[in-house]
Amino acid sequence: MNKTIGFIGGGNMASAIIGGILNSGLTSEDHIIATARTERTLLSLQERFQIRTTRSNPEAASLSDILFLAVKPHLFPEIIAEIRDSIPKHAILVSIAAGQSLDAIEGFFKKPVKLVRAMPNTPALVGEAMSALCPNENISQSELSEISSIFNSFGVCEIVPESMMDTVVGVSGSSPACVFLFLEAMADAAVADGMPRSQAYKFAAQAVLGSARMVLETGSHPGVLKDAVCSPGGTTIEAVAVLENQGLRGAVITAQRACVEKSREMGRKK
Repeated sequence: MNKTIGFIGGGNMASAIIGGILNSGLTSEDHIIATARTERTLLSLQERFQIRTTRSNPEAASLSDILFLAVKPHLFPEIIAEIRDSIPKHAILVSIAAGQSLDAIEGFFKKPVKLVRAMPNTPALVGEAMSALCPNENISQSELSEISSIFNSFGVCEIVPESMMDTVVGVSGSSPACVFLFLEAMADAAVADGMPRSQAYKFAAQAVLGSARMVLETGSHPGVLKDAVCSPGGTTIEAVAVLENQGLRGAVITAQRACVEKSREMGRKK
């Protein structure tokens, strides 16, 4: 891709996306520019990715054909006021902030803009992100395809209606933290039974990875795949019974819906 991709903000998600883009070979380091509030973060980005960096948000905005807004939602009014006059007319803006609607972001710019609201997740860093995209009416189909190609370079993406964006935050945006928690608990149990921790993490992580791939590649219902592992009177059904008794399903559903409600609340406070 022969376009400059800019990032306003160089935090964890921006870093994951930058790493994913570069690892995929979609573009080179000299076609990416990022800003950060501290010299320490800028130095970390330079050392890690060898990209261009600057403390000036207007400078990065003026140089970008595609500009990611990768700052915390509460900073949008301040940051957008700072960059709105520096953005080229052809530039496509990509917001990755939870709880900020297309209407709200457009309102901060006070003028028509090409805008895509997106929700990726941190597995972007290893090329396995799940991202949702929602364009405004100023984005053409070819421009949406271009943005999709960026997100597909570090995972897969789906176009969703904006009404589903808060749900996306729960099911994929924040859920890796829950998966990591589950994986850590699996490893802890193995350690309790005598397995070295580094080996326990490997066994647990590969089991989660392989199980996810089975769902995606076979197209089978997760319940069908679960039943196939549970032999009558065997070890697996004992584990499943304990998880059911301890309320795993209910805990996951409650946690995920709390995450979605938090995203909606953040949107209402804008």
